[in-house]
Amino acid sequence: MDSVDLEVLKHSVRWLDEGRRVLLVTVVQTWGSSPRPEGAMLAVRDDGHVVGSVSGGCIEDDLIERVRARGIEQSAPEAVKYGVTAEEAHRFGLPCGGTIELVLEPLSARSGIADLYEAVQAGRLVVRTLDMASGAARLGDAHVTDGLHFDGKSLATVHGPRYRMLVIGAGQLSRYLCGMAVGLDYHVTVCDPREEYTDEWNVPGTTVVRTMPDDTVMDMHLDERCAVIALTHDPKLDDLALMEALKTPAFYVGALGSRRNNAARRERLKEFDLTDTEIARLHGPVGIFIGSRTPPEIAVSILAEVTAAKNGISLPELLQVEGAKAARESERSGSHGRVEAATVGSPAAAMTPGAGGHACGV
Repeated sequence: MDSVDLEVLKHSVRWLDEGRRVLLVTVVQTWGSSPRPEGAMLAVRDDGHVVGSVSGGCIEDDLIERVRARGIEQSAPEAVKYGVTAEEAHRFGLPCGGTIELVLEPLSARSGIADLYEAVQAGRLVVRTLDMASGAARLGDAHVTDGLHFDGKSLATVHGPRYRMLVIGAGQLSRYLCGMAVGLDYHVTVCDPREEYTDEWNVPGTTVVRTMPDDTVMDMHLDERCAVIALTHDPKLDDLALMEALKTPAFYVGALGSRRNNAARRERLKEFDLTDTEIARLHGPVGIFIGSRTPPEIAVSILAEVTAAKNGISLPELLQVEGAKAARESERSGSHGRVEAATVGSPAAAMTPGAGGHACGV
């Protein structure tokens, strides 16, 4: 789940333990653009203190004002809508005509928030079903494909680890990428059997394993909410992970390397029991083309492509590394003829910034 929403649960449990009243606010439906997705949460303490977010800030301000003026009056959950009219939409920072529906839930012992927080902390994926009439909630096991459901009588929300990322290699680039991935709410596992790399690993929020990459892929039982990124530049490690990961439902499988290296990698993968369709799933060169050269820039490039894949966005060829570089080379060749072709092929041009992008193909 979103780390912001995890903080909401954490603070709600603490405030209840301190004897305070707490109003839990959940986004249950949006029409038009919305700053926060369905399932996003906000907790309002009885003195107006808040944690979390359900909008750009204006709806939060209105809820705080209501609580400070009247306290947390209701004894049962209720649904409210903001932004029904154009005037309200403008007031609450929503697009003209937009609407956001929220469930306002006064927390109590029947809410089971402490049990929910404990389950999430333990790494469980659970569905919480709230009865709107009584305010009682129950927990059950959830599936990664489950989503929020609200019919006016009950509210079902899914909580826990939704996306996982397996990174092969514990080098410098992995440090930047994994730190950013944690911020994007992935549960990150770093696999590298090389002690000289893993002994120095210290990225908070990540798990390090020293098993062989192919064994790690199989042990993790990757599903459609998983991403695998191979970053070692060592075929003996990267290929082991890829040959197993490409057989799984993982939504993203990518590998660092130049266009030439990735072409060679695809040829090697054909020697294993992989189909052409499975090999075609490989993202390589990994990332989108933004002219990145430093490890942090390359990490941004990779995670941008991963995010697009996670959200079901098909990137145009000119944003992909291979397509962008091929287009640049074609444009230069057409603009400058044989002189440019000779220049690009010279050793000096290979060292010129912008001539070919990062050596790894990002």
